[in-house]
Amino acid sequence: MDLIKTIEEKQKKPNAETFKVGDTVKVHFEIIEGKTKRIQIFEGLVICMKNSGIGKTFTVRKTSYGVGVERVFPLHSPRVMKVELVRPGKVRRSKIYYVRDKVGKAAKIKELLGPKAMAAFAANRAAQKAADAAEVALNAEIKAEVAAEAAANKAAKK
Repeated sequence: MDLIKTIEEKQKKPNAETFKVGDTVKVHFEIIEGKTKRIQIFEGLVICMKNSGIGKTFTVRKTSYGVGVERVFPLHSPRVMKVELVRPGKVRRSKIYYVRDKVGKAAKIKELLGPKAMAAFAANRAAQKAADAAEVALNAEIKAEVAAEAAANKAAKK
């Protein structure tokens, strides 16, 4: 396998694609301002997915104070903490740019109902729980490393 492809495979998130175009999602995005880090939640409708592999992106659209706001997120970015499925949507297109021209109720997407939707929703919830458990384990590992480093520094000072 090519060296670049192996590096890309290592950086891909395993359960990143648990949603599709037309779904309403909450994107938990890490913002770094100076020394502080915080997580900002951007909730909206997925209107398109572009590219493939490590460079895959998705666009989320929401209406904020009567103004349409769109934001493009890289799917495999380490800054995207998680993408939470709020409501599965029923669309028959891969790009739903026509929503930009719609206003009010016309801008709504039908909700996907039935056993397929429930199975997809349950799979998404399971993937989110697995990702949350992995994140908690990673945070515990980082805290342990920091504590060990602090103890080593304290011992070195004496």
